[in-house]
Amino acid sequence: MIDTSGTNMVRFPFRPRHGDPLTPHAVSFPDGIGQVELPTGQIAWLVSRHEYVRQVLRSPDFSSDFTKPGFPMIRALPQLPDGPPPGMFIRMDGLDHARLRRMLVPEFMIRQIRTLEPLIRETVVGALDAMRAAGPPADLVESFALPVPSMVICHLLGVPYSDHTFFQERSRIMLAWSTPPQAALAARDEIRDYLDKLVRQRDGGEDLISRLAAERVATGEMTMEELAGAALLLLVAGHETTSNMIGLSTLALLQNPRQMRRLREQPESMADAVEELLRYLSIVRTGLTRAAVADTEIGGQVIKAGEGVIALLSGANHDTAVFADPGDLDLTRGSHQHMAFGFGVHQCLGQPLARAELRIALTELLTRLPGLALAVDPAEIEYRDALIFGAHRLPVTW
Repeated sequence: MIDTSGTNMVRFPFRPRHGDPLTPHAVSFPDGIGQVELPTGQIAWLVSRHEYVRQVLRSPDFSSDFTKPGFPMIRALPQLPDGPPPGMFIRMDGLDHARLRRMLVPEFMIRQIRTLEPLIRETVVGALDAMRAAGPPADLVESFALPVPSMVICHLLGVPYSDHTFFQERSRIMLAWSTPPQAALAARDEIRDYLDKLVRQRDGGEDLISRLAAERVATGEMTMEELAGAALLLLVAGHETTSNMIGLSTLALLQNPRQMRRLREQPESMADAVEELLRYLSIVRTGLTRAAVADTEIGGQVIKAGEGVIALLSGANHDTAVFADPGDLDLTRGSHQHMAFGFGVHQCLGQPLARAELRIALTELLTRLPGLALAVDPAEIEYRDALIFGAHRLPVTW
């Protein structure tokens, strides 16, 4: 537990817990809200209670635009732009955000994702067959957890998977805490330039980029720059978050053999198990950052306009007022109140795809590798010090 009782300012983001890195730090601010110091030296409010996180994320009094006064910068920018980059809809508010999101929502609706499930299953089975053919031991991250969502998002967007090394490496650079700000921006710009060229070369096709180019850009509803920016978000988020969830979910199950055995015996319960794994692991541990644009009261504390706020998703997902014994993995819990995908108008657009990938990947993994086990001591596993929590490698045998 992070001790907030002393006189020293609590520093954020928190590092993985020693000895128990899978579960996030508990935060003991008495009222579920307190101030923290960021690596930039900025002071921001940290909100960790489930009800307060919901309040922040659904209120228009808190802006997602990182150019607003007081926005909490966990990593410094060399120079602050005049506004969010084109297509970066997760950093937009109001009508600007709604306009771009509305064009993308149909591509990620549940009924649309169901049509992708045969492709997802084929991709999962192909990766497992290749891993089994190569023989144990194997790194589950490189052999399975990373390529599966990468292949799927490439298919969906129309990005050649043959370029996966290029965008995976630059995504790692972008998200690692150790990356200097200028290098992170350079990596982002390289992916954006790549996608900008790809967008401009499109002339028909059934993939998302081609459809949006024909149906939205051609009609003037969206610019080429906005399409490239939105594609950047979808490409990076579409493989980074899900790959880390597949890897960490596997590790969590291996460390809870009774729960894993139950899943093998009752594969129909996998959808509920995925919800609990999303809650338990809470891999977006930096939370969601906002700037107050009006004086607002949260938990009896007035947050003034121009102050930064961090809605701690892992805190909400481990709030004892909502989840009994939140540090325990309980696949029978029914964790549908979790906020692993955020909340409100900015909640994750791709959550139906992520859920389908996790459900299919874990089901096939447990079915096809009944002897799956760690090939190293859990203490030897190294974790990523990045915006998205995950394991660098996961050596397994079977």
